[in-house]
Amino acid sequence: MTRCPPCCTVRRTQGLSVATRQSETTTARRRIWTLAWPIILSNITVPLLGLVDTAVVGHLPDSRYLAGVTLGATLFSFLYWGFGFLRMGTTGLTSQAVGRENDSEVRNLLGQSLLLAMGIGTLLILFSQPLISLGLWLLDGSEVATRVAAEYAQIRILSAPAVLANYAILGWFLGQQNSRVTLAILVLTNSVNIALDLLFVVGLGMTSDGVAWASVIADYTALAFGTWLVLRQLKLLEGRFLRERLFKLAAYAELLQVNANLFVRTLGLLFAMAFFTSRGAVQGDTVLAANAVLLQFIILISYALDGFAHAAEAIVGRAVGRRRWDEFATAVTAAAWFSLLTAGAAALAFALGGHYLIALLTGLPEVRATAAGYLPWMVAMPLVAVWSYLFDGVFIGATAIREMRNSIFIALAAYLPVWWLGQRVAPLGYENHALWLAFLVFALVRSAVLVGYYRHYRRTRWRHRVLADAAPSVTERSG
Repeated sequence: MTRCPPCCTVRRTQGLSVATRQSETTTARRRIWTLAWPIILSNITVPLLGLVDTAVVGHLPDSRYLAGVTLGATLFSFLYWGFGFLRMGTTGLTSQAVGRENDSEVRNLLGQSLLLAMGIGTLLILFSQPLISLGLWLLDGSEVATRVAAEYAQIRILSAPAVLANYAILGWFLGQQNSRVTLAILVLTNSVNIALDLLFVVGLGMTSDGVAWASVIADYTALAFGTWLVLRQLKLLEGRFLRERLFKLAAYAELLQVNANLFVRTLGLLFAMAFFTSRGAVQGDTVLAANAVLLQFIILISYALDGFAHAAEAIVGRAVGRRRWDEFATAVTAAAWFSLLTAGAAALAFALGGHYLIALLTGLPEVRATAAGYLPWMVAMPLVAVWSYLFDGVFIGATAIREMRNSIFIALAAYLPVWWLGQRVAPLGYENHALWLAFLVFALVRSAVLVGYYRHYRRTRWRHRVLADAAPSVTERSG
């Protein structure tokens, strides 16, 4: 019998290897998309709610209600976004526990996250008066708008435990690669909110208090629905809640460490956004409005990119838990493929149709013309920032949170000097271009730091784990 030459065997093996890698890549992309599309759709419901709130209050006879609700809603957007770590930290740790097939850990992480969320939410209510006063002072609205906003905020703060508990529930389900729950909960929340807005304000003649109560009731409705979904899921998990994991502070060490770093990171990101807005405001109302229009486009892009980043969180975390570093790399590559495709499409849309997009958001000729002058920055922004969105998801899944925190503050260390220098060397009338340059540098440095961390860990920490996992045990070698 004629034997196949060794070169044929090598080529056949290589062919199988290439085919296997292509199959794994296709599977990873399919998993990323399956997880991402419900998140992207649920994100789209968020601005829809804001539009309905604005439309309902905007038809009241006195404009102070619109100004007050806008001010109050802005305060809670910042406040609740600041506690978004409850979602992110829960996702990363839960996905790793799923990878280890440790149902008891998955169960107890939910209990810890919910207790932490309820505790923080209760504290927010107890200290609501000074928090609301400080927040509204920082936002610096008119006296009349601030008074309406304070009344709105005193009602809206009552939803804090529900909002934060919902973050924990969403993170827990996402960590189990169930993103459709995110879509179901957010669609329910916003549907109830919109219906109650119309009932309370249009039907019952309430004002800003009606909008606030609509949000509170919607948040607790979502919590009730989420709790029902959790109870169904718990029946599928083995193990039980452990008293020593839920009621001993030492058991919260990892969760608190992850969440503390995420909280600090989020504060840095909030500062960067607030600084950009405030520095645009000092250049006049037209520049402020133009920047606000363009920032809406950045937020819209983030909804899509966050979908792929959140999908990466769940898949990367599971790979870490299973110690499957090849799966880890494949997931990152698949998420990067979708993220770059989305960023490229966004850049092309701004380059070819930016003027039309601006016209959709404002009919003021001076704001349109001013915003159009900064479109080149919008073309560059998604191509630069895409890596920061992607690797935020990767590092959350790997619970490498200190690196995420560091990237923000290294980026701020570049952002502020570039802005300061730009304001002094920019020709008259180009100060806002210097501000956009500084903002782009912030995104660029943040992306570069996260990419650098990832490449370094791929060569060192994660590569060593691959070799360690691939090495045969002493028993296997002796056998």
